[in-house]
Amino acid sequence: MAQRLPNPPLLVVTDRRQGRRPLPEIVGAALAAGCRWVSLREKDLPDDEQVPLARLLLPMVRRHGGRLSIHGEAALAKLAGTDGVHLPAGSDPVAARALLGAEKLIGVSIHTVTEAETIDPAVVDYALAGPAFETVSKPGYGPEIGRKGLAEIARACRVPLLAIGGINTVRVAEVLAAGCAGVAVMGGVMRAADPGLEVGALVATLKGAAGYPRAR
Repeated sequence: MAQRLPNPPLLVVTDRRQGRRPLPEIVGAALAAGCRWVSLREKDLPDDEQVPLARLLLPMVRRHGGRLSIHGEAALAKLAGTDGVHLPAGSDPVAARALLGAEKLIGVSIHTVTEAETIDPAVVDYALAGPAFETVSKPGYGPEIGRKGLAEIARACRVPLLAIGGINTVRVAEVLAAGCAGVAVMGGVMRAADPGLEVGALVATLKGAAGYPRAR
């Protein structure tokens, strides 16, 4: 059975290298400002450093009633005890579901309509499409999808779609209008002088959007 996405449908993805503060401080500020979903994305770290970092953040997230995912392999999520895993494009979500069980959130990264069409909603809970717009976090990572592209992917996707890349308060209404269920942010929060202020503005914008919450 598909898991209901955290509410609000705002996923904060970490990148400690961009952070202006220690990562636990940034995550703590995001949670205090209303974020209820964090994904640890520190792929440059070996597993034996990612696991203790996840275990440090996990009780912080759960104290706020949130959920912690980890970007990477399902085996790493199981080892760390997180609430879910976010898989890179081309991964095997069926194997991830078999390993993690029915209660964990499983998401996948996608970039095209074709990838969206292959998602099985009995296995995958959500998809992450990006880069939605040009972003300084990953310059050259690929051409921006844009609002039209997001709308096409959302129509083809049978699970809630989140947009990532260049997301700010102005873009939130645009991606929701394109059919996305929510948004994911990384650099905008990691680099912010006041991460809590940044997250609070995004949460307020999501709550003010027509039809909120849109996650299905």
